Amino acid sequence: MKKFLSHPIGIDQGESVLFSDFADGGDMWTGQGARERRTAIRFKEAFRSVPFVQIGVALWDVDTSSALRAEVQAEDITPEGFNAVFRTWSDTRIARIRVSWTAIGEVAHEDDWNIS
Repeated sequence: MKKFLSHPIGIDQGESVLFSDFADGGDMWTGQGARERRTAIRFKEAFRSVPFVQIGVALWDVDTSSALRAEVQAEDITPEGFNAVFRTWSDTRIARIRVSWTAIGEVAHEDDWNIS
């Protein structure tokens, strides 16, 4: 559990299309086996420390002739942003994925002291 003691809390959120492989014959649509896509997401403003990030699929466009196998995660989280990571495997064919995310964490305050 992350506890916030005395600093203001900020919430940032957004959506991002991770790929659209149907349009150009990319490997998520035409490939087989383990596949991964990473997209760097930048927060609108840096957090004071590493925030909590929740990510989920907002849109998926998939081929239904095989089982749907997918994983989406937020990785490499920093106060400035994170990597949205999508993985699939076997014979799953993914045409397009859009994710939505929410970041919650401590933010700087105008009364914070900067002693350096």
